[in-house]
Amino acid sequence: MLFSDLSLSPALLKALPAMITVPSRVQQLAIPAILNGQDVLALAQTGSGKTYAYGLPILQRISQTSALSLAAVLIVPTRELAQQVAQNLQPLAQSLGLRVEHVCGGEAIECQIERLTTPANILVATPGRLLALAQQGVVTFSQVQSVVLDEADRLLDMGFINDINSLISMMPVGQKLLLSATMPAVLNELAQQILSATHVHIEAQVLNSAVDDIAQIVYHVNKGSKAQALIHLVQANQWQQVLVFVNAKADADALCKKLLKAGVKAAALHGDKEQVLRSQTLEQFKSGQFSVLVATDVLARGIHIDALPVVINFDLPAQAAVYVHRIGRTARAGLAGVALSLTSHSEMAYLEAINTLTTQALPLNELVGFAVTDKPLSGSSKRAPRDKQANRRTMNKRSASDFVKRKPTR
Repeated sequence: MLFSDLSLSPALLKALPAMITVPSRVQQLAIPAILNGQDVLALAQTGSGKTYAYGLPILQRISQTSALSLAAVLIVPTRELAQQVAQNLQPLAQSLGLRVEHVCGGEAIECQIERLTTPANILVATPGRLLALAQQGVVTFSQVQSVVLDEADRLLDMGFINDINSLISMMPVGQKLLLSATMPAVLNELAQQILSATHVHIEAQVLNSAVDDIAQIVYHVNKGSKAQALIHLVQANQWQQVLVFVNAKADADALCKKLLKAGVKAAALHGDKEQVLRSQTLEQFKSGQFSVLVATDVLARGIHIDALPVVINFDLPAQAAVYVHRIGRTARAGLAGVALSLTSHSEMAYLEAINTLTTQALPLNELVGFAVTDKPLSGSSKRAPRDKQANRRTMNKRSASDFVKRKPTR
């Protein structure tokens, strides 16, 4: 099937990037239903083209109604995703004489209010900022035809359910689209609440699965050896672009310092960074100004980096579904990629959960030069015995001067 078989405008098709030639499965299934005005729940892998799956038909529907005001609202979980979706849709909108704008936290609301004085046909937004603008009367939804919840499961994971319910209550009856890579129970409940009973349910792949073109490798290493193992892998393979995921903001900064000390060009990205710095860092990574980006899950959803070859889980995520989204940063648009995970004894339960969710058994591999010497966790201890021994060894390495008898102070 070709895009020209989907009843899309020639102007839209001409505006598509040159590398986009054949519609993905989710695009083949979703575009006709959305063009027909139906509600849609689409489940598709990260990197499978969901933005164009809803963006193309929504733009076409707006162009056919000669809308002069806000006609579609796209709600996304993160600032980076809002920017990316707007950037992807902007050239397509321009081909039809339409305007796309985006608003999110991290930017002065006054600047956004000023931009919105020029009407936008499509608004891409994070929930909190959109609700604030709506409550101030800056954004009105009276002419909205379509509402999209992109990365819907992440919106719920991040606690946006109340904001979403408030926003939906302000919307007129119209088309509702939910798109996600996973289907937790809470998302199913939301779908039942806001979608019509005759909505189209699309599963473009095996639920909760990863893209076939991702080579998934799990290395079993000591917890204390992870940083050196990462440095070894990056240097030995001479990778020029690697996205590394950690679970905590402080860990991102600490790991970045270790990489820089080892001579690896790296930067950290997490929610405590100012939005301007976050955007700048991401653009520098995309352009190859440094080779390793250490990030928390602020980047796990929706961010597209052209031909990103390698994703590494320095920490396995506590939620198995997050693993699917993390590794989906590579092998996008039909390209191949590698997803490595550095796993210690304390993360085995997370690995089991990932295997269960994805219905695949990821074998543990030994990383040459990094033999596992830690002991498995026992039921009575939260830390591996080896870790406690390491602490005692560290204490014994203090200077001899620490043991010189000192006179008591008064």
